[in-house]
Amino acid sequence: MASEKAPVRLERFDELRFAPRFEYGEMAEVSGICGAEDGTELGTGWGKLTHARIPWTIKYDEVLTVFEGVLKLHANGEVHELKPRDCIWLPKGTEVIYEAESALIHFAIHPSNWHEVE
Repeated sequence: MASEKAPVRLERFDELRFAPRFEYGEMAEVSGICGAEDGTELGTGWGKLTHARIPWTIKYDEVLTVFEGVLKLHANGEVHELKPRDCIWLPKGTEVIYEAESALIHFAIHPSNWHEVE
């Protein structure tokens, strides 16, 4: 984690650059807003899910909010259907499947450097 926090900066949604996340290619594209590189334990960003069905074990505490579309989140034997403005809390260790035809989500995770502390 960086020793000093980055200064305040504005991120305009229309100027964000989305990149494929992990091995899922176009199914999951992410644009990070802040994280360990900014000297903060909080990681946030936007995600676009397209024709997605992605299994994952949560390796951090996370809150997801849906802004567009519908996200079906499979967790603990239930399917949670999130629509715009719905959010969900996912504690570390939760096994999930993200499923969406098309969804725009915002996420917040802690700690942002989860891949370094696993």
